[in-house]
Amino acid sequence: MGKTTKEIGNHGEDIAAAYLESKDWLIFDRNYFFEKAEVDLVATDRNYIVFVEVKYRTNTHFGEPEDFITPKKEENIRKASEAWLYERKMETAVARFDVISITQKGNSAPIIKHFKDVFR
Repeated sequence: MGKTTKEIGNHGEDIAAAYLESKDWLIFDRNYFFEKAEVDLVATDRNYIVFVEVKYRTNTHFGEPEDFITPKKEENIRKASEAWLYERKMETAVARFDVISITQKGNSAPIIKHFKDVFR
């Protein structure tokens, strides 16, 4: 029996978190939900709180992983990030939005692309 969508997503997030930690980033939160909006990873990169959307695919037949971020997804990430900051009384923090795109075919090493400050 194959892996569930959730298990596949968690695997991609594990890869992304390990990648960021290898760059000395600190992961604050994973899979933060506010209502129906979600942020995959919340991390810190020097003076920034970074909200990270992780896109993981096992092939690129239908496009690169980063191509699957829709305006609705961006809206949900913004909504969840505002709630995360509000709950922690950090509304004045300098924040940005990054995307980590991961492609991994079979047992090969993942190909990781990190896009910084993608939403304005």
